[in-house]
Amino acid sequence: MAQANTDFRTPLARVSGFGSTKEGTNHWWQQRLTAVALVPLVLIFGIIVLKVIGSSQPVAAAALKNPMAAGIAALLIVLGLWHLNLGARAIIENDVYHNGIKSVLIIVISFSCVLIGMASLFAVAKLAFGV
Repeated sequence: MAQANTDFRTPLARVSGFGSTKEGTNHWWQQRLTAVALVPLVLIFGIIVLKVIGSSQPVAAAALKNPMAAGIAALLIVLGLWHLNLGARAIIENDVYHNGIKSVLIIVISFSCVLIGMASLFAVAKLAFGV
């Protein structure tokens, strides 16, 4: 005797939990928000850089003694590296098919962004506070 089909779920409901972790929208929003925040930061920092082009190194370093300039530089570093990490991660997740290589690349990119960020923020702090 044939068994009656008592599973009334849709095919999508049957595979629930085997695919997306529902983080795609959050990732997409983070990337868009960091991109929007970077636009004015890059413009303002570009103006700061244009003002010191052709100056001596001490004059250029003194530009970052201003708390506003140092804050803009720090925000630019943090948001820029966060945006870079999000974008690189999306590319790796979409284009690398071997899970082991994918995991290693994501870890390398993440640690690289953290290390570059720490070194850059240290440099800004050193210039801003004269440490």
